[in-house]
Amino acid sequence: MISITTSNMNGIRAAARKNMGAWVDGHTPDVWCMQEVRAPQDALEPIFDDIAARYARSGAVDGPDDLHRVNEVCRVKGRAGVGLLSSLPVLATRHGLPGLDEDVDSGRWIEADVRTPEGYAITVCCVYVHAGNADDETKMAQKYRFLDHMLVRLGQLRDEAASGGRQAVLCGDFNIAHTPLDIKNAKGNVKHAGFLPAERAYVDRWLDEYEFVDVMRDLAGDIQGPYTWWSQRGRAFDNNVGWRLDYQFATPELAETARGFVIDKAPTYDMRWSDHAPLTITYAV
Repeated sequence: MISITTSNMNGIRAAARKNMGAWVDGHTPDVWCMQEVRAPQDALEPIFDDIAARYARSGAVDGPDDLHRVNEVCRVKGRAGVGLLSSLPVLATRHGLPGLDEDVDSGRWIEADVRTPEGYAITVCCVYVHAGNADDETKMAQKYRFLDHMLVRLGQLRDEAASGGRQAVLCGDFNIAHTPLDIKNAKGNVKHAGFLPAERAYVDRWLDEYEFVDVMRDLAGDIQGPYTWWSQRGRAFDNNVGWRLDYQFATPELAETARGFVIDKAPTYDMRWSDHAPLTITYAV
């Protein structure tokens, strides 16, 4: 069994000042995908060092150096940034989506091929899709361009998995609530970025045409939520007025091994270290 966690950090330096360390002391996923790290490399390294030390103290790795690190800093200061930590052996890494060369597209996609305890090699992609803004044509164009390039890579991952190669899982903050089950107030958000029909159609294609599986939804069934993000406005967190923006999309064979999921929503608003709650899924591979 392996555990894979995805979590939007909303700034890893801020998270480290809050309750992230306490969370790590009780949770040491085999692979941890992080989005919206929003930190330069020199600020990121000591935080990764602290996480690695906590993994070692918990017994998840023999020593801090055994926690593998992959990351890409966004070239736009204070934006995006993705990281991937793995206690499993890392066989290869890749950064970025081919064809996306603008600074605003950096720090949004990394891949690591990891070896599971059963000896399987799987590809884990850490993804942070543009948030977009329905009132800003430029930002929406950036989001759709990123999603279009994603389709090319998804096709490659699908074909490799279908031909007996590595299975794959895409983990991250996709900034799209797929269906009304994934958002508390669907009717009030149909014209807002994150729930636009054109955005949601991409997820339809991932699941239908590209044959990926929304693993958490597959496990949870057709229930309302559970959500992974809550606005800081009003009492959204306390009243559970949320969105499901964080997902794990897996190729079919890997998805079939999923055994359970946990969304670690903080007990109280004050105990949150991010607006997003970590999503962890266990796989029998």
